[in-house]
Amino acid sequence: KMAGSSTPWIGSAYLFLQSTCKTIALPALYESSQNKPCVFKALKLALADSTGSVNGVDMLKVHCSHPHLIVQLKFCKQENCRRFLRSYREGALQKSLQSHLQLSLATTTVPLQVELKAGSEHLDKMLKDEDHCLECIYREKPDRLPDEEIRELEEGLKSLMLHQSTNNNMDGKDCSSLKSLPRPHPPQGSSLPTQLTFIFQGQQFDNRTITPDDHQKFAKSVSKKWKQVGRSLQKSCRALRDPAIDNLALEYDREGLYEQAYQMLLRFLQSEGKRATIARLIAALEENGLVSLAEELLGLHSSEECS
Repeated sequence: KMAGSSTPWIGSAYLFLQSTCKTIALPALYESSQNKPCVFKALKLALADSTGSVNGVDMLKVHCSHPHLIVQLKFCKQENCRRFLRSYREGALQKSLQSHLQLSLATTTVPLQVELKAGSEHLDKMLKDEDHCLECIYREKPDRLPDEEIRELEEGLKSLMLHQSTNNNMDGKDCSSLKSLPRPHPPQGSSLPTQLTFIFQGQQFDNRTITPDDHQKFAKSVSKKWKQVGRSLQKSCRALRDPAIDNLALEYDREGLYEQAYQMLLRFLQSEGKRATIARLIAALEENGLVSLAEELLGLHSSEECS
């Protein structure tokens, strides 16, 4: 929590993306109703990776200016902006974007050139001076709210993450069934249909129940983000509706984060029974930028840890 300053730290920047592969034109892909949700999801996940949170940076608008795809970004916290700048400077953001685009578009590779600007300032030339970059971004106040299109894509992505497998016949390497994302119709009740499979990172997985091993790994690794995951799960789980999560935090405060996370997921399991599936947990993790933990639960990491 930030100290009680009356006005929050807000800044804006533009991220320029260009594919160096002649056969991949990012603006054309984004302008395609079939591929737009795939490109948007890749952008959203890569930005979440860069700040450690899906809410670390907002996309206000995506401009198509051939050969560039230009993303207008809004930062509401200085520490999130710092994380983003470090990720950008170290090349982690670029690698993450390439990886997520490759998975979303089901292509072999998407080589990228990236550039960052704030107003007339080219931030790539001053990345070593982080404070100067922050000043430039802080000077550029956002001149718009998120576009309606962005809002629709955001809602569609949330809906997809909660209901990965509503399109059961969706091929793991095909984004065509995502084209309805801009006009989603998310279910309102808590009675989610239990699907046999779901899609994560372009791959199809069995939608099994959450195991004791999953439970322990989650509690061990989720750390203080357990509340955010709980709030994602509460959208379809009455047992986690307010004030349940805050009550768990108070009740198990002395035992620490592991026990708080463990008890939150336990309440989900006890309440939802057979409907407490791994797909719902993975969707909640992905929604909060915890992609690595999701990959660990699905066995996508080489088992470096045996504990």
